[in-house]
Amino acid sequence: MASIKNSEFVSEKAHGDGNAVHAPDSSIDIPSALISHSDHARLTRRVLFKMDTRIIPVLFLLFLCSFLDRTNVGNAKILGLESDLKISNLQYNQCLAVFYVAYIACEIPSNLVLRKITPRIWLPFLTLAWGIITMCLGFVRSFGSFFAVRALLGLAEGGLLPGMVLYLSGLYTRQEMALRIGIFYTANSLSGAFGGLLARGLSAIAPRGGLEGWRWIFIIEGLLTIAISAIAYLLLPTSISTATFLTDEEREFAKLRIQRLTASNASDNIDIVHEKDEQFKWSEVSRGIFNLQVWLTATAYFSILSGLYSFGLFLPTIINELHITSDANQSQLWSVIPYAVATPVTVLVAFASDRLKLRGVMMLFTLPIAITGYAVIADISSPRVKFAMTSLMATGMYASVPCVLVWNSNNSAGHYKRATTSALQLGIANCGGFVATFVYPTVDGPLYHKGHTIILGLLVYAWFAILTNVLWCMKINRDKKAGKYAKFEGCGDDRDPSFTMLL
Repeated sequence: MASIKNSEFVSEKAHGDGNAVHAPDSSIDIPSALISHSDHARLTRRVLFKMDTRIIPVLFLLFLCSFLDRTNVGNAKILGLESDLKISNLQYNQCLAVFYVAYIACEIPSNLVLRKITPRIWLPFLTLAWGIITMCLGFVRSFGSFFAVRALLGLAEGGLLPGMVLYLSGLYTRQEMALRIGIFYTANSLSGAFGGLLARGLSAIAPRGGLEGWRWIFIIEGLLTIAISAIAYLLLPTSISTATFLTDEEREFAKLRIQRLTASNASDNIDIVHEKDEQFKWSEVSRGIFNLQVWLTATAYFSILSGLYSFGLFLPTIINELHITSDANQSQLWSVIPYAVATPVTVLVAFASDRLKLRGVMMLFTLPIAITGYAVIADISSPRVKFAMTSLMATGMYASVPCVLVWNSNNSAGHYKRATTSALQLGIANCGGFVATFVYPTVDGPLYHKGHTIILGLLVYAWFAILTNVLWCMKINRDKKAGKYAKFEGCGDDRDPSFTMLL
């Protein structure tokens, strides 16, 4: 077995003035023999392959269930949910909105619990909880019960995404995060495709057991989620040190990668051990809150999520009212196509973003795809052209999310600043759920000109916000090269002259 020398994980990448960045000593007992470069590369590939094939698919399934169980109400709506519950369109939208209130409220508390209970227990527990709650939606009989169960669903689902991002940060280095998040985020778009197919099949059950077809959508999908929660509990490791699928050598190597590795690219050359040992300071929280980058990315993400959430909730209704088919069940099948187009593009963009180390620049090319879709669908009458535009809308928005989701984290160093900016960005962005629930009222159908125009305006804003942030990051990099950040040399956070902002 190859031994692992501590010094192999210390980057000697030079600052602009030629001084090397060294990691402090560790108390970890490291064997004395040096690991060769070939062994280092071999172990890296082996560890990443095992984690990618054992952990990412499980997180993918959890995220798939999350979006499936929050957006299946859109499929249920066109199958008679409103009429059977005797609720108005406004009451329906209020039930959608309360989900996002609860969702946002529990994000930070859930992450605090995650540290104490461990991801292996907490993430499957959340999944089990919302699976049971989703089943309960199949038995609601009034506006009050529908409203209450949707609120509980938001409380259960709200901790998943921040919890998964926090979990992954303890398994992968920062330069490896974008692609992994991009892969499991494709579950968002896939949930629309899978949800449409599943809803079409489940609706055919009705009426059975005295329950309408839309109720069986919630019941069966809830049961599916419960089964996946059990799989997650059995397969997810608490941490690298408890990953049974790794050998002793691989576990030691993987732990050192996270604890000692100073990444070789310019955006990641801040010592990770410094962050691990960092003491809490309110000044770091303030530095996160009053950071221009986080407000630009958060509001851009808010705009994108306003479109994504409304798209997921109302696509079946929009397609149904285009009268491409006269059967609501057939509309479920048509709703699969836009998601099927968006999914591979999202993975491709995430892969390219990681390889090129570009976040905002990639979005400057993906967002116009969605902008074009919304601009055309808002002002054209042909049903077939409108349907084609839904594929552009989905592709442009979904492909943009992995980039914006990791960009802020990539450009924040210092644990407490990054924790603050990450939570703030997600909190602001998820407010897009409120917009999503009210921009497509039934009375605006079948054209939904107002809703399409509102999302179009938000996406145009997002493009300019991203452009502004790219230019701002370029300015910071120029200022660092010009020596304006020299006083922060060696500070160990993103103000260090050697820390290059990703564009």
